Amino acid sequence: MSIQLFRIDDRLIHGQVLMGWGRQLRSQRYLVVDDELAESDWEQELYTLTVEDGLEVVFATVDQARAHLTEWMDEGVRSVLLTRDPTHMARLAEGGLMKGSEVNVGGLHHRPGRHQVRPYIHLDADDRDALQHLADEGVTVSGRDLPDAVRVPLDQMLG
Repeated sequence: MSIQLFRIDDRLIHGQVLMGWGRQLRSQRYLVVDDELAESDWEQELYTLTVEDGLEVVFATVDQARAHLTEWMDEGVRSVLLTRDPTHMARLAEGGLMKGSEVNVGGLHHRPGRHQVRPYIHLDADDRDALQHLADEGVTVSGRDLPDAVRVPLDQMLG
């Protein structure tokens, strides 16, 4: 599979993703799936400033990503797919499109209404529902901030 990592992280592209995950996985491309960001050229430019030359970054809406997901999974480009929240990832997975895949919850930080379940994971009711929806779509969901960290199963996150 060319998508080596499906990750939910509200910071999207940042050092932990690029250095911690990307280097270990030897990723060649970052697929950022976010409806608002896909429409904002200046924000896209900010995100790509942190990416090394030679690495590709693709910004897509959920609908665009759904149209290309099978292609991205089958082609030979080692990729990391990122969404900023569980809802975007759950929409991407609808209809079994990601069945058999694993989603990493890597960083959902504090904001009003969210409750801490791990130092790097804070969830509200909508987040919990979206993560459960992913599991219902046949996706394995676990939490882990860095590649060498212990995986936290979904049932422990939803506790």
